[in-house]
Parts: sequence; C-alpha cells; structure tokens
Amino acid sequence: MKKINKTQLKQLVEAALFVADKPLSMQQLKATVLSDFTVSDRALRGVLNELVLDYQPRGIQLTEVASGYRFQSLDSLSPWLSNLWQETAPRYSRAMLETLALIAYRQPITRGEIEQVRGVAVSSNIIKTLTEREWIRVVGHKEVPGRPALYATTKAFLDYFSLTSLGELPSADAFDTMLEDIDQTDSTTESQAAAPASAPAASKHNETKSVTTND
Repeated sequence: MKKINKTQLKQLVEAALFVADKPLSMQQLKATVLSDFTVSDRALRGVLNELVLDYQPRGIQLTEVASGYRFQSLDSLSPWLSNLWQETAPRYSRAMLETLALIAYRQPITRGEIEQVRGVAVSSNIIKTLTEREWIRVVGHKEVPGRPALYATTKAFLDYFSLTSLGELPSADAFDTMLEDIDQTDSTTESQAAAPASAPAASKHNETKSVTTND
C-alpha cells in the first residue's frame, strides 16, 4: 500500500466528492479513490472536517447526510439558482406531507394507522409517489389479520432533506408551523389565480429542499 501526505489526501477527497453524483461515505472513499493508499479513519475524518470548515463561508458547502458527504449549494441561494432550470418545482400536497411526517415520526407504521391518525383515507397515489421517490419503503408486515405493510423512511429521504439521522427531524411544533405556512401559501395562490390577467405572475422555482403544496 502506498503512502499519501495530508495535502494530497485532502485534494483527492475534495475532487472525489466534487465529481461524485451521490454522497460518499468514508468507507466508500477508502474502497474506491483511496484503495491504493494507507489511510486511517482518523486521518480521513480529519481532512473531511477541514473541508467542511473551508467551505463554510462559501456558496457551496460540504455537508454530511445519511449516505455520506456531498457538496451542495446554500439553501438561502435556492431562489436565484433555480432560475438555471426551466422546470417548476414539484408541489407536495398537505395530505402527502402529513403522511410522510407520520411515517417519519412513528415508523414503522401501517397505512391503516396513518388513516386512523389523520381521520381520512390515504390515497394510493400518495404512497406510490413517496415510494417512487424512494423516501419510504416497506420494512415488514404487522402480525394482524391481513398482515398490512409497515412503512419506514429511507436514507434517500434523509439525504433529500440534508439530515444525517432521524434524530435531526424538526419538532412536532415546527412541523405544525410549516403546515400553517403551506396553508397560507395555498390561500395566496388561490387569490392570485382569481386576480385579473394583468396581475404579476408568481415566480417559478426549481426543486429545492423547501416544499410547497398543491392548489
């Protein structure tokens, strides 16, 4: 195994994370770009921490998520960066957000249990959408008549919302506040839709970690 000095190690790790199309964990770094070198976990963790600090004052930051490390832009820059893309951001209904929240906070949970808490039926399209986005998955079946599927969130869910673990989820009060903001956005959108054609059009944003709701 070859030796690598700290400067070279930092450069290689930075470059690998920059060109990767998904987060890379320490284990993945050691098994790929660092496979020819003798690198301790302590040394690798050290250069990763240095890179995190190096990028803190910049528009691009190195962030640790559930699957590993990745470079991403500052959330505060999203409204302007979204102008680089023509497509509009995906719009998530309150029902979808409530369903996702119940799965995240009470997992594993069945569809029937979600419906019991919400007081309404859960649309098959909601479960399908969350599954296709790889935000939730079936982790087993409850041992009751019918053996309904048990749902839980995935690493992709944590990665999308820039979380390293479920312990970083916002409090229930914070989530309620977000839903209230969504309701206010809904009311504003409906008012704009009813306004004369000469009224200014609402700006469109590309996908970011912030969420909006269907009309």
